[in-house]
Amino acid sequence: VQLQASGGGWVEPGGSLTLSCEASGHTFSNNAAGWLRQAPGKDREFVAFIRGGGSSYYADSVKGRFTISRDNAKNTVYLQMTSLKPEDTAVYYCAMDQKPHNIVELTPANWGQGTQVTVSS
Repeated sequence: VQLQASGGGWVEPGGSLTLSCEASGHTFSNNAAGWLRQAPGKDREFVAFIRGGGSSYYADSVKGRFTISRDNAKNTVYLQMTSLKPEDTAVYYCAMDQKPHNIVELTPANWGQGTQVTVSS
């Protein structure tokens, strides 16, 4: 399985970005997909996941600001980020696993390369 993330960049506080991650080489719709992030000098942390059927779950730190979605026809998962804060600055990684619990526990079967998100004025 290959996961290709894109969409990172620089944005001012309060701004928005949308990340995308395309999966190849696997049956995407049968798996949960999600996002993790790692800020400089900090541990990797869970952000959000979405099950194949569309139900989703978020970390408290992003709830109400981030929205995860997926397009199974395009094998792609998205992370729409709004009201961004400097503390959202991190490398964001997409992940995929049959068990959403593994994404929450930071041990997904499949990782993508990261995309940098920088929030600063």
